[in-house]
Amino acid sequence: MEKTKKEQPVEKVVAKPVEVKKEIKKQYKDKVYELNLNNTPIVYVLKSRGLYWFDENLGYEREMKYCENQKTIFVDEMKGPERLSHIIFRDGQLYVPKEKQTLQKFLDLHPWNGQKFKEYNPVKIAEDDMEYLAVEIEALNMAQTLDIDRMEAILRTEVGNKVSSMSSKELKRDCLLFARQNPYLFLELANDENINIRNVGIKAVEANIIKLSNDQRTFKWGSNDRKLMTVPFDENPYSALAAYFKTDEGLEVYRSIEKKLK
Repeated sequence: MEKTKKEQPVEKVVAKPVEVKKEIKKQYKDKVYELNLNNTPIVYVLKSRGLYWFDENLGYEREMKYCENQKTIFVDEMKGPERLSHIIFRDGQLYVPKEKQTLQKFLDLHPWNGQKFKEYNPVKIAEDDMEYLAVEIEALNMAQTLDIDRMEAILRTEVGNKVSSMSSKELKRDCLLFARQNPYLFLELANDENINIRNVGIKAVEANIIKLSNDQRTFKWGSNDRKLMTVPFDENPYSALAAYFKTDEGLEVYRSIEKKLK
C-alpha cells in the first residue's frame, strides 16, 4: 500500500490595500477687503510699492510691490518690465476675485493689513459677536444680583458724586445700562475686590473727611490737615488709598472714616 502524502498547508497571502494619496487641491476664493479707518473716504489709494516683508525662511526683509503684469509680489523674483498698478478702495471696500491671486497675496502680506484695512470675514465677525453677546449677558446677570453699595461704587467710577443723590431704582437702571453698553469694563469693576474700599475713600473726600491735594499726591485729614499718606508716582490716588486702607495703620483710618460717613 502506498503511503498517502501529507498535504502541506497552503499559506494564504492577504494583499494589503494600496493607499492612494489624494492630492489636496488648493481652494481659491473671491475676497473682499474693507477699510478700517475712522472716516471712510469715497476713494482710497493703498500704498503699493516701497514695502518690506520679513521672510523667515530666507532670514531677511524682501521688498514687495504690486505689478499687474508680474506673477510675484517680490521685487527679487520679478522678470521683465514692471508695470506698477494702483490698488483702490471705493466706498471703503475692495473686491478681489479669485483669479487675482497676486493681488490677494500682496494684500494679505501688506503691513497695513489689520490696521488700515482688513479682509471681510463673516465667520470671524459672527464669532466676535457671539463672544461679545456672551460677555454682555454675563454682565447683565451680575448687575441684577449686586447690592446697592456695590452698584454705587461701580457707578461712582463713571459718573462721580452724582450717584450720591440717586435713588435705588436709578442706581439699578444705570447699572444695567452700564453693563449693556460696556460689559467688559463693568465686569472688571464688579470683580475688583477693592471697588467698595475705593468708594469709601471717594465719599470721604466728597464729605471733606479727608482731603486730596491739588496735585493728587497727598491725602490729609480734613479737620487738621495732618498727612495720611503719599500717593506713589504714576498711580491712581484712590487705588493707592484703597491699598493703604488694607495696612495696619490704614485699617484704623478706614474704620474711623466709615463711622463718620454713617
